[in-house]
Amino acid sequence: MRALIRVRGTGPTAARTLLEGLTDRDAAHLLHDWPLWARDKQLPPQGDWRVWLILAGRGFGKTRTGAEWVRALAESQRAGRIALVGETASDARDVMVEGESGLLACCPPWARPLYEPSKRRVTWPNGAMATCFSADDPDQLRGPQFDAAWADEIAKWRYEAAWDNLMLGLRLGLDPRFVATTTPKPRAWLSRLMADPRTMVTRGGTRENAANLAPAFLDQILARYDGTRLGRQEIEGEYLVDTPGALWTRALLAASRADGAVPDLARIVVAVDPAVTSGAESDETGIVVAGRDAANGFWVLEDLTARLSPDLWARRAVEAYGRHRADAVVCEVNQGGDLVAATLRTVDPSLPVRAVRATRGKRLRAEPIAALYEQGRVRHAGAFPEMEDQMTGFTGASGEASPDRLDALVWALTDLMSGPRAAESREFLV
Repeated sequence: MRALIRVRGTGPTAARTLLEGLTDRDAAHLLHDWPLWARDKQLPPQGDWRVWLILAGRGFGKTRTGAEWVRALAESQRAGRIALVGETASDARDVMVEGESGLLACCPPWARPLYEPSKRRVTWPNGAMATCFSADDPDQLRGPQFDAAWADEIAKWRYEAAWDNLMLGLRLGLDPRFVATTTPKPRAWLSRLMADPRTMVTRGGTRENAANLAPAFLDQILARYDGTRLGRQEIEGEYLVDTPGALWTRALLAASRADGAVPDLARIVVAVDPAVTSGAESDETGIVVAGRDAANGFWVLEDLTARLSPDLWARRAVEAYGRHRADAVVCEVNQGGDLVAATLRTVDPSLPVRAVRATRGKRLRAEPIAALYEQGRVRHAGAFPEMEDQMTGFTGASGEASPDRLDALVWALTDLMSGPRAAESREFLV
């Protein structure tokens, strides 16, 4: 028989007496009794809700909460078909299923499910089944039906369509429900979800789970980020919308997103803002593709920014140049000088390269581009969440992290604003 002992609210002596009297079997059941160990915020809310949205800081225990919720549904057979959706396929596998707080780690030995990685499937002894999906492939969620779902780090998902397709598939059973766990980041569709009357929102911070975190980790992140805007988001779990003093707002960028197809473009450029180094802690190399149409409107086509070695970012830029049939590659040479253009030409000796050198501060260079957005002259051919995060967080204040994606965007649109010019390695100052 399952142990039903509760030690909450008892003193140390009484709790020790209770625990010492347990059999091995009772102790094992007690160890896997999640409602006993969970904090109140980690237990499902009462009431009539369709989505339980957990917006909380790093280390709050979001993954464990999601995994235990799924486990409870599966073991009680309240759900027979469950979707597990991570930001990527590897996230769904490595974090949600195989992670230290994932499903396999939470389930007790007597009810341990069978995990079949090749089928992306977790099956419990009673027949309940959970299937892994990647939010990077929204079409993967078309067709399947579920009576429950757990989505992890939804604020990092690139495509809103993944959320839409998942919600449309949540149609089995009498009361299909959904748990979403994420560190908050501003997203227009996330704001709409929070405002939905059938969404229950749980908020929490890193400190609430201090007893289960390495002291060194807590001390380090608090010393570095406590009291900062990033700390309010990543530690306290605050949902921060617009940065005071930023040149762009979420509403402005939402209005810039194109609904239809991209028209024929008169000019296209690939802009590169190269990083000085390429180590694990290095800045990213900004690579943005943009174009100008016949009506003097501007289109942001791709954000290919990544942390890459010089050879790899050069190859990525050259590949984008060919794929988009661009007119030139525009590259900043403040840090690398002539080596930047030379690196690009090692991949394609005939590549038309335009070198640019910054002589003004980042904010001064960005202000004319922000004005184009305010005039409604820039359209985004898709969602670029990482770049938009940089845009809405950039104020130009001292000490801000290098906005590599934004820098590349500014170089691209500045070049397109200046009209046709010869593609050459001669520098021009901005």
